[in-house]
Amino acid sequence: MLAELERHPHARAVLEPALAEGGRASHAYLFYGPGGAGKRAAARAVAAELLAAGSPDPAGARARVASGAHPDLTWVAPSGAHEILVSDIDVPVVSAASRTPFEAASRVFVIERVDELGDEAANRMLKTLEEPASFVHLILLSDRLAEVLPTIRSRCQLVRFNSPSVEETAAVLEQLGESKQAALACARLALGDGERARELAGDEGRALRAAAEGFARAAFSAGEMARSKPWSAVLAAVRSRGEGVRAELEARALEEVELYPRKERKRIETEWSERIRRARRRVETAALDLALQVVALWYADLACLAWGADDLVRNVDRVSALKSDSGASGADPQRLREAVEAVEDTRRRFQLNVSEELACESLGYRLERLLAA
Repeated sequence: MLAELERHPHARAVLEPALAEGGRASHAYLFYGPGGAGKRAAARAVAAELLAAGSPDPAGARARVASGAHPDLTWVAPSGAHEILVSDIDVPVVSAASRTPFEAASRVFVIERVDELGDEAANRMLKTLEEPASFVHLILLSDRLAEVLPTIRSRCQLVRFNSPSVEETAAVLEQLGESKQAALACARLALGDGERARELAGDEGRALRAAAEGFARAAFSAGEMARSKPWSAVLAAVRSRGEGVRAELEARALEEVELYPRKERKRIETEWSERIRRARRRVETAALDLALQVVALWYADLACLAWGADDLVRNVDRVSALKSDSGASGADPQRLREAVEAVEDTRRRFQLNVSEELACESLGYRLERLLAA
């Protein structure tokens, strides 16, 4: 049994017989479950088994899959800010799937975030999914099964991955240096998403969370939004995340450009520039969405306190601050519920590429009208 499948009985039941000697793996799997459930690790482990089958050096093949150096493994991550682009899958997947393997008996293609596959890119994928070459295996990954296009979902064998428990996630965060209470709070605030829990941990996560809480709490004082503009701190924390990614990718780009002859460097620099812009945008969009999730859960926690459901509070390391805000808000669960809905409405609007600063400013004044004493 693959260690990556131990915690996932459904995935184990589907994949173990297919990977066993004499088994027959499907041409297309769709691994789904919340972030941090282990889908990527499982996809790499399954790819390793498929590419090691029949190899004269199975251990070596598995090692190269683990390092990302196997020539018959293609791993695709979306490059668009909000979607998988046609260029992400056209040549790397559709064209490559028609060519025979370099050394293994199979070729494996792993595509992340397939719920972000747009109509045009999906149409390019359909023939490959419907009539792949006998040596092709596709593993699609999604945190949001409901948002995967039906035409894609129906052509794959579904494999479910379970979210880690709050306790398991908190234990991982403690190992990374978080205090017990902070680790538990991050795990609860992530709503079952292990990746988001890790995003909230560490220095950058603490800064993002603090900015989000400041935004949420400012709404209880009339005029505070105009005075302090707390959305600016949220956006600053978000852009700090983007700057980190930009700096990391620019360093990698500089190393790669040096490997090309001078006449090709301009093209490579342009490609990297576009890639960096999209990656930064993607990271900032995800960070802002997470910050607003923290804002919404602050109000949800206040509602829990008002209802006497203290055991449901997610910000377990901020109980005294919550009780202070509970007094400021008059502990009206109905108004708090409306505040949560206002935040969720703004999160949905970001999918339409609205101005982030204007949307956050508008949300701030809307929350103040609802909650200020």
